[in-house]
Amino acid sequence: MGGRTLIMGVINTTPDSFSDGGRFISAGQAIDEGMRMADEGADMIDVGGESTRPGSDPVSVEEELRRVLPVVQGLAARVSIPISVDTMKAGVARESLDAGAEIINDVSSFNYDPNMAKTIAPSGAGVVLMHMRGMPKVMQQGDLSYPSLIDDITNYLQEKIDKAVSEGIEISRIAVDPGIGFGKTSTDNMRLIRNLDRFEKLGRPILIGVSRKAFIGQATGGGPSERIEGTAAAVTASILYGAHIVRVHDVSIMKKVVLMADAIKRA
Repeated sequence: MGGRTLIMGVINTTPDSFSDGGRFISAGQAIDEGMRMADEGADMIDVGGESTRPGSDPVSVEEELRRVLPVVQGLAARVSIPISVDTMKAGVARESLDAGAEIINDVSSFNYDPNMAKTIAPSGAGVVLMHMRGMPKVMQQGDLSYPSLIDDITNYLQEKIDKAVSEGIEISRIAVDPGIGFGKTSTDNMRLIRNLDRFEKLGRPILIGVSRKAFIGQATGGGPSERIEGTAAAVTASILYGAHIVRVHDVSIMKKVVLMADAIKRA
């Protein structure tokens, strides 16, 4: 922690992603996009083969691997920055790590697949542990209120850190993500950004994913492709309030935003 904010570029190889579904269905398109992101200043690339948008259905391990593995293999051979894989499945994580991935971004924090932690542990890979209430299919349904939003999420993430360590994952390999948009209201998402510094007690780098999300559209209007300015504002606020890594789709634009936010934070 400390130093400049890192940028994680997002590549979704899914037909149903909320932000760019269908754009990178072919491995060649996704690899080209990853190479472009690396050239534009991404510090790592996060490849996902299963949509986790609200209401989405899971896909099989076989289908997720079909979407992800060629991209991981292609990027690992062509770029020098770490490749992350956004998956909840230990089988996908195992083969992705064998193919050259160095980070597993598990939005379920081991809740979906109990074998995930023991799969990651011997690999030496990094892991991102995120807060999500329920699973993507139902996470935005029902009562979304929290008894104590920040405390509840902090306690959840601490429990997941403790589990990871107990399974053999060194604490130095762990980052945390409060889960913007995953079982939260629009107001909750903004409160999380305002209070990111309260997650510093966990002692781990804080990753934040605000790019093009619905809470931005609720504030500014427009669909996912029209939320760049709102994303820039949310990224800036996230950095000023304590984020160490920002997960974004528009790397070239957000690189400049990050540079400016870092300059303000250091001043």
